[in-house]
Amino acid sequence: MEPWPQKDQIAAALRQISAGFAALADAISADPAQPSADSRHRALIAEWGRDGLTRTEASALFRKHGFSPQAAGGWARGDWLEVREDGRRYLTDRSLRRLTEQGAPDDAQPRD
Repeated sequence: MEPWPQKDQIAAALRQISAGFAALADAISADPAQPSADSRHRALIAEWGRDGLTRTEASALFRKHGFSPQAAGGWARGDWLEVREDGRRYLTDRSLRRLTEQGAPDDAQPRD
């Protein structure tokens, strides 16, 4: 018998609490002149596209759009990106559908 049978539920709840604190911090510190987190997410997805990125490239793209490179781990757990056998990071169909449904921000630029 597992010593903590609810450990997965507890871990999931802690992730939700953490995400709530991050959203609260964003709301408190938000600069109205800056794009919203949602807009930055869409811009990141639009720039990434269907290309596979190395860890370094993905980190640089996250930084460019105002996110910590460690956010990629959350994106992977949330099924927004995946690491494939070639070691590169790819957006999942879920990410690409979101971009299609919500549209890319007006200022989104494809990667060079």
